[in-house]
Amino acid sequence: MKKLINSAESLVADALRGLSAAHPGLRVDAENRIVFRAAGPRPGKVGLVSGGGSGHEPLHAGFVGYGMLDAACPGEIFTSPVPDQVVEAGTAVDGGAGVLHIVKNYTGDVLNFRMAAELAAEEGVTVESVLVDDDVAVRDSVHTAGRRGTGATLFVEKIAGALAETGAPLAEVARVAREVNERSRSFGVALSACTVPATGAPSFDLGEAEVELGVGIHGEPGRTRAAMRSARELVAVAVDAVCADMPVSGDVLVMLNGMGATPLVELYAAFAEAAGQLEGRGARVARSLVGNYVTSLDMQGFSVTVCRLSEELTRLWDAPVETPALRWGR
Repeated sequence: MKKLINSAESLVADALRGLSAAHPGLRVDAENRIVFRAAGPRPGKVGLVSGGGSGHEPLHAGFVGYGMLDAACPGEIFTSPVPDQVVEAGTAVDGGAGVLHIVKNYTGDVLNFRMAAELAAEEGVTVESVLVDDDVAVRDSVHTAGRRGTGATLFVEKIAGALAETGAPLAEVARVAREVNERSRSFGVALSACTVPATGAPSFDLGEAEVELGVGIHGEPGRTRAAMRSARELVAVAVDAVCADMPVSGDVLVMLNGMGATPLVELYAAFAEAAGQLEGRGARVARSLVGNYVTSLDMQGFSVTVCRLSEELTRLWDAPVETPALRWGR
């Protein structure tokens, strides 16, 4: 294993030190492993908190900042944050209007954020939780009850974050977050497994001429193992799966997401296929993202996430954002 690390044990702490040094607009609580906006909570604004295992960067810490999250709680690699982290984050970002938890549908995340919400309520913090479960590949697994939460997490954080900046109440911010999740679907394809630093070995076995169709962001198995094929054919598998679950038409937001080790030139080539295939089904790709946003360490592969836009969602997507990994309009 070749990794640009000091040790597997110090990797998350070292990354947080680097994040703090690189982005003065953030405040990093290294002891509690929480990333905040440096400016602190704004009175009357709903605070947005999310988090999950490290290894998916820039999710979630890279999306802390104006127009998105107020705080993120990174766990160890592929390991949920503990309830105390989430409670501390929510208490710190509560500006008196309550806190929204954005939770990917993985068993550890769900249980720990639920416990954190209960503990926060005991401290007088009002919490609403939104579950992201956009992955159409599998409905139940050893990691989830129901669908996994993947690429739509970014959409939820951006659009709900934009609404929160306007001073909208907690119930309204939670409503739009749930609407984004309901209007979004994802499907991922792995060309190679990722290597978790603590084990030093691929997280699953995949032959040199094989791909995993419907892979999860931790390397969880998908629908089937198949032979390697062209970008056009692999993208078609993803688009077909998304559209079979959620027929698309009108304006859509599309993310062609890299899993961590796929070159950008390949991602753009794959996006060309995705855009053409969606438009061939009657949709119009009105907004898009191409790049590494919800990754799985050094996995080669991609995911396609599609959100059916409305006028409100388009306006909120276009609203200014300023985070380490996503910024426009300011």
